[in-house]
Amino acid sequence: MGRTRTYEWEDPALTAAAVGRSSGLDFLREIQEGRLAPAPVSATVGFALDEVEKGRVVFTLVPGEEHYNPIGSVHGGIYATLLDSAAGCAVQSTLPPGMAYTSLDLTVKFLRRITVDTGAVRAVGTVVSAGRQTALAQAQLMDVTGRVLAHATSTCMLFPLPAG
Repeated sequence: MGRTRTYEWEDPALTAAAVGRSSGLDFLREIQEGRLAPAPVSATVGFALDEVEKGRVVFTLVPGEEHYNPIGSVHGGIYATLLDSAAGCAVQSTLPPGMAYTSLDLTVKFLRRITVDTGAVRAVGTVVSAGRQTALAQAQLMDVTGRVLAHATSTCMLFPLPAG
């Protein structure tokens, strides 16, 4: 007998239209507080934005079988999704109104296996350095004891949004 998982998401265009209207920090706080819908990928994977401050964000996930690869542990793409989200949103949290970012690269180091027995994991993203055109961020994926499960760095390109 197979297993199923059902989930819903909101229209992503509504949240995307709000990017740049306020600071990146205020934008992320609106998502965290439920005034703006999170990205559909958060529903697909099942992670949530738990903490937001300038230059730092935290996403959480409780790993399930639906995250597994064929060898019985969480797929590396799930690690990467959490780490990319944390690093990128840490950069987002530093942006003034009218600015946006996009990831230029993501380098991930997988350190430990994750299974359903691992329990909740946290992806903590922080800004390392921010300039006018690029920012460097890092993220760590940790278990509830603080043990690092994976680490990533990301370079993000910063750019002004078109007026309108």
